[in-house]
Amino acid sequence: MANIGEFTLHATDGKARTGVLQTAHGPVRTPIFMPVGTVGSVKGVAPDDLDAIGAEIILGNTYHLYLRPGDELVARRGGLHEFNAWRKPILTDSGGFQVFSLSDLRRITEEGVEFRSHLDGSKHMFTPEKVISIQRNLNSDIMMVLDECVPYGADKEYTARSLKMTTRWAQRCRDAYPKGTGDNLLFGITQGGFFKDLREESIGELTQIDFDGFALGGLSVGESKTEMMDILYHSAPFLPAHKPRYLMGVGTPLDIINGINAGIDMFDCVLPTRNARNGTLYTSEGKINIKRREFAEDDGPLDPNCSCYTCRTFSRAYLRHLFHAQEILSYRLNSIHNLTYFLDLVRGAREAIAQGTFAEYKSRFDAIYPQEAALCP
Repeated sequence: MANIGEFTLHATDGKARTGVLQTAHGPVRTPIFMPVGTVGSVKGVAPDDLDAIGAEIILGNTYHLYLRPGDELVARRGGLHEFNAWRKPILTDSGGFQVFSLSDLRRITEEGVEFRSHLDGSKHMFTPEKVISIQRNLNSDIMMVLDECVPYGADKEYTARSLKMTTRWAQRCRDAYPKGTGDNLLFGITQGGFFKDLREESIGELTQIDFDGFALGGLSVGESKTEMMDILYHSAPFLPAHKPRYLMGVGTPLDIINGINAGIDMFDCVLPTRNARNGTLYTSEGKINIKRREFAEDDGPLDPNCSCYTCRTFSRAYLRHLFHAQEILSYRLNSIHNLTYFLDLVRGAREAIAQGTFAEYKSRFDAIYPQEAALCP
């Protein structure tokens, strides 16, 4: 039987990899996409929906769960798995990105980040030790260290100072939760902004600490697609090959395909559910906007090549009607489909890597999203 934290690579194709990460709540097959459940719930869909479409792991947000309902309340109810009835793995981010986005409501010091709640203005402090304590109360399978996500456009001097502090914070997180003292895994987050030498420096420092996996942070923060891909393809090979690699908060279907092509294993993004609520749906022929008049009398399925509940059961005309009528069911059906699309994408990638046909698989998505593909390697 595999040990918790064990990461086994089963096949590679170029830099693309497929493997399995063992967690306390079961295995996670990589590459994997993690639906985002910010406050302990993936918007619009229930745990049985997620199970039916093949989700293997979801993401929760430390910042939001700390503010409400409170991590101690969740702990008294047996942790987040018991609280939200999701029995498979959960990853929680550290809340760092959310705190640092509150640019007018926070103050950064060596000790941590002092911030005011976006809900009621109350004052709080996140230290590296505090975010570990919160996540242990939530009892997530994978916990993230506290880091500073520098804003896009930050100069090199600031970025260099920031990554040194991120390294010190990472060590404090590891010290607060020594390896082997529990079943929660702990991932480090590398930074370095858009300076390749600083990216290498950050990865070099973080990998000296014995984390269970490593993430690339600080991307998709306002940069161009070309800049993001340049840093992604440069940085990914420096991450340890024997540990899972996680690209945080990125993205579009082609972002994920390129991430896999660069050697990344794990992805999360709010895009599939957020776009679903706005009527933008992903199909085997590209994105469509279900609001458009052309679908008013279209009796065909949303995507004839998709086997999700939405596509098996309802017409485009009905989905358009639900959206315009502002029915809550619209959010659920659209979200089920978009999440299925993203999960099918990584499932297909795993199969293609195992068969040695990933380049051909990638070319299909390049053809579906040609404008985006033109900006990528």
